[in-house]
Amino acid sequence: MKLTKKSHACVRLEKDGRTLVIDPGVFSEEDAGVGADVVLVTHEHPDHFHEGRLRAALEANPAAEIWTLRSVADKIAAAFPGRVHTVGHGDTFAAAGFDVQVHGELHAVIHPDIPRITNVGYLVDGAVFHPGDALTVPEHPVDTLLLPVMAPWSKISEVIDYVRELKPRRAFDVHDALLTDLARPIYDNQIGALGGAEHGRLAPGESAEL
Repeated sequence: MKLTKKSHACVRLEKDGRTLVIDPGVFSEEDAGVGADVVLVTHEHPDHFHEGRLRAALEANPAAEIWTLRSVADKIAAAFPGRVHTVGHGDTFAAAGFDVQVHGELHAVIHPDIPRITNVGYLVDGAVFHPGDALTVPEHPVDTLLLPVMAPWSKISEVIDYVRELKPRRAFDVHDALLTDLARPIYDNQIGALGGAEHGRLAPGESAEL
């Protein structure tokens, strides 16, 4: 499987000529979802869910479909009749040759005064896990973790401890659009030295074979 990083929280996974895209949000490229057979959305925040990015993907491929949680599905199902599927924690499904497990229920706490919204993570082919905006621990080994490295709801000690708890073989940074170039070496060094797993960072457009 080939992993391609897009800007911020968005990634593309490709295998056997099929493409799965996760979280093409407002910080991602306008064509981040174009070419997808499957689009997964973790939650409703605009840096993960952008109707224009989804519309571009579904118009480019009339067979493409979306899997997401109810709060997002309720916003877009009317625009894409028959092509939006609602999932929640514990669900499993197959789409375009990818096997997907759904893990998690709530967004991480941003501040106690801000109500928490729903959030799900996706484990693809039993190997690649994108948690969205949460530090969800699936009840399944994770080979490749897509690590939300910087967010208003996290601090680096939590990020490091998350890698330690999941014990993936490797972790690639996502959720990094707000991380300045000045800070990146600090994050890279600390996560790499303390996380206990191979740690990597792909620039938008760069790929890795999994």
